[in-house]
Amino acid sequence: MNLTFFDQFLSPSLMGIPLIALAIMIPWMMFLTSSNRWLNNRLMTLQMWFINRFTYQLMQPINLNGHKWAMILVALMLFLITMNLLGLLPYTFTPTTQLSLNMAFAIPLWLTTILIGLLNQPTTALAHLLPEGTPTLLVPILILIETISLFIIRPLALGVRLTANLTAGHLLMQLIATAAFTLINIMPTVALLTSLILFLLTILEVAVAMIQAYVFVLLLSLYLQENV
Repeated sequence: MNLTFFDQFLSPSLMGIPLIALAIMIPWMMFLTSSNRWLNNRLMTLQMWFINRFTYQLMQPINLNGHKWAMILVALMLFLITMNLLGLLPYTFTPTTQLSLNMAFAIPLWLTTILIGLLNQPTTALAHLLPEGTPTLLVPILILIETISLFIIRPLALGVRLTANLTAGHLLMQLIATAAFTLINIMPTVALLTSLILFLLTILEVAVAMIQAYVFVLLLSLYLQENV
């Protein structure tokens, strides 16, 4: 059977049962839970410090009405980071390379922010469709452009950005790893340099995995900030 570079993005299965559900559930099992002790261990303390700092930075620009979203956004951030990082391990599957999964996260959360704006402040929400001082002749065109941007571009940007960045990174790592493995017997020096590039790229992909999860949640918080 001939394998292609894109076969790594196929959902794995065991006895005909898709394992993507298991890949989605595993990240939740890796987080530490607080105990009844007065003092927690260092790892638990570090985890709580990170969650507190991230929550503060995320909720600081948003008014009090939007703070109800803190738990959802922080949980989504931790979930995406864990899935992205686990997908960098050998012989693992990255669910966030699937556009369907990312859109399943993006569309309901984006739509909720829009509905909150229309319910709480309909005039302000609709005013975003037409900038102040627009010439009369450009009013229909700008309303159409802003409507397309609001209802099509934004949800697509959320899901496609995460999928495209992770997919491109995985493909590039596989291409360089294949080149290094092929050249090891022909040109060992070039293979060594290629392996060094692969090591540096892996470090970069770790950063990309965390940054893309942060950007996903940050954009949601910006959409929320406009509508609360």
